[in-house]
Amino acid sequence: MHVFVTGASGWIGSAVVDELLAAGHEVTGLARSAGSAAALEAKGAHVRRGDLDDLDSIRAGAKDADAVIHLANKHDFANPAVSNAAERAAVQTIGDTLAGTDRPFLLASGVAALTQGRPATEDDASPFHGPDSPRGGSESLALEFVDRGVHTVSLRFAPSVHGTGDHGFIAVLAAVAREKGVSGYPGDGTNRWAAVHRADAARLVTLGLKKAPAGARLHAVAEEGVTTREIAQAIGRTFDLPVASIPSDDVQAHFGWIGTFFAMDLAATSTATRELLGWTPSGPTLIEDLDADAYSA
Repeated sequence: MHVFVTGASGWIGSAVVDELLAAGHEVTGLARSAGSAAALEAKGAHVRRGDLDDLDSIRAGAKDADAVIHLANKHDFANPAVSNAAERAAVQTIGDTLAGTDRPFLLASGVAALTQGRPATEDDASPFHGPDSPRGGSESLALEFVDRGVHTVSLRFAPSVHGTGDHGFIAVLAAVAREKGVSGYPGDGTNRWAAVHRADAARLVTLGLKKAPAGARLHAVAEEGVTTREIAQAIGRTFDLPVASIPSDDVQAHFGWIGTFFAMDLAATSTATRELLGWTPSGPTLIEDLDADAYSA
């Protein structure tokens, strides 16, 4: 199968490309820089130059492929409206291009804010609709294309897709701890974050391409929830820092933009996903990665 991948040189995308190539697929990755293009070519993937704002390139990539895996996102947390608008436009473009073809369209989403007071499950529909909602309501928009002949599958990633080289949320929390001289956690630290190792997440994507039915919501979740206190304690051990509770009123000032997420309960299950795909996560846990100095660089 010829697969077009956006975000192909990113943290998750680069691992997904490796899995796709190993499975015998032909891969074309969207690359916005010469360095990203060279890295993809070195793996044996084709390159289409462009970025998330280059809708013509995205449209052409989707048109030429047998399947699309959309993993790119601007992740501009200082200007979420910009990220949301770009995400929605890209999803709209891919969906319109694939309409009536029954080709697979897998897109990255998340488990954040799907539910309150309990772990999110695959049965929980996204509450986000419309361009002004988180991620531009991209999951809901993409799933609407099922009725237009697109084999849409939502890939809901845990807030921590961890491993050596990760520059995501856990790396940001580690940087805050080093800057502040203390590894903090919000309030009593009992709110939880779901987690998955990068290799397990990449394998789930390839299994989803092969097995998931149209309209499926897959949870890339290995651990239902790791408490924020446990995360802070592991960061403290890694950098030999004291660990302390940050009062709720001080969370934003202490952590900055990531405080909004670190104060949320982002637990989720993946029971249905495991049963559907035969997916069994086998990578290190988040705490094991932290204790193994995966974030010490």
